[in-house]
Amino acid sequence: MKRRDLLQLGLAGAFLPTSLVRGGELKEGRKASVFHEPARQITVIEEVDVMVCGGGPAGIAAAIAAARSGAKTRLIEFHGCLGGIWTAGLLCNLIEHENKGGIMQEILDALNRTGAQVSATNYDAEVMKVILDQLCKSAGVDVRLHTRVVAAYTDSKKRLETIVTESQSGREAWRAKTFIDTTGNGDLAAYAGCSFDKGHPRTGLIQPFSMMAIISGITRYDMIRSNLIKHEGITHSQHKINLREEINSIGMDPSYGMPTLFLIRDDLFALMANHQYHADSLNAQHISDATIESRKEVNDMVDKLRKKGGIWKDARIVATSEQIGMREGRRVKGLYTVSREDLIKGSRFDDAVCRVKFAVDIHSLDGKGDKGYSNDGVRVKPYDIPLRSLISSEVGGLMMAGRCISGDFFAHASYRVTGNAVAMGEAAGKVAAKASLTNRLAHEVSWKEVSQT
Repeated sequence: MKRRDLLQLGLAGAFLPTSLVRGGELKEGRKASVFHEPARQITVIEEVDVMVCGGGPAGIAAAIAAARSGAKTRLIEFHGCLGGIWTAGLLCNLIEHENKGGIMQEILDALNRTGAQVSATNYDAEVMKVILDQLCKSAGVDVRLHTRVVAAYTDSKKRLETIVTESQSGREAWRAKTFIDTTGNGDLAAYAGCSFDKGHPRTGLIQPFSMMAIISGITRYDMIRSNLIKHEGITHSQHKINLREEINSIGMDPSYGMPTLFLIRDDLFALMANHQYHADSLNAQHISDATIESRKEVNDMVDKLRKKGGIWKDARIVATSEQIGMREGRRVKGLYTVSREDLIKGSRFDDAVCRVKFAVDIHSLDGKGDKGYSNDGVRVKPYDIPLRSLISSEVGGLMMAGRCISGDFFAHASYRVTGNAVAMGEAAGKVAAKASLTNRLAHEVSWKEVSQT
């Protein structure tokens, strides 16, 4: 079936990230059948200046920055809360947030005021949800939760002008002058027809997923005394090694070789001890299977620790994450691609929107060896992310922020963490607002025009 035929049906091949389009097979050995969906009219329910798709760390920053810059801004999020991996993913750990300033600092200040940030990096995810809600509300951002982008349409000049979503309100269309893809996996850009890269350049493998869990019934005192959490009296990774040995003692070999407990409250912790290998972040069945398998692993782990007794005798899982943590998805083609070489030489750019210091952090791709993480021999000097890497090179009116920006596998393994995502999102929001309010495309706006605002 040709693309124009699908468009007449309200569909498009590039907008269907399934085996039905990519391989012509549903499963190995089974040929895919095709269903012709009847064409239908979809109501355009809103036209805005800036549309942000994805309400994670990059998305909330983009939406807040755009709204504060005077643009009518809509933020769409699939889950029932803002924050993405911070909240639905229960990460409870802020990475590369130091010295970012701007909206990142506002979030840190709000966490501190409520007592929800218990260390330089760890926080209470429930409080984070409320803080992000209120920041968006006070900025004038219109938020729609429980809504997913399912299609995107460009005009004859390849400028993105309309997206389609699905929710309990049905199938709806939205229009904007500028769109920002902060979906993490680059869903909006793919629906709009953008090219992208994914996975390791040689093997195509992506970094594993991880299921976070919140644990109660253990205490800060016991964890410090047993050297099972990070504290001043322990070397960098020894607490992770000790925790792995503790898990080994109950007859389990954790799928993640460097399991970690993050302190949230004196009697509340986040546990990261799981890796799901060989799962494709663009395959819903892979994500489903990984979620089910990982939830069982962490529950079995805590159950067996409790049966061991001692400091674990009252340990219970309070919650596992609604959204399994995915480290990789699409890396959308932009006007500039941040590369391994940029990290090694510490590249500087006139249109720098974010300074990155975080190391290359590649988690085991195949689950072999120590099942930990490495820098694959790439030593990072502090480097810049240029505005150009946040602008699509193929579709007008489209920007990206967060881990789906334009970069290679190794650069992505450094800049993908959430502190950088916030800085990128804030920059994208400012540029998108300026472009929309002055009837320009993002690449026509210089960073100097907005960087001082």
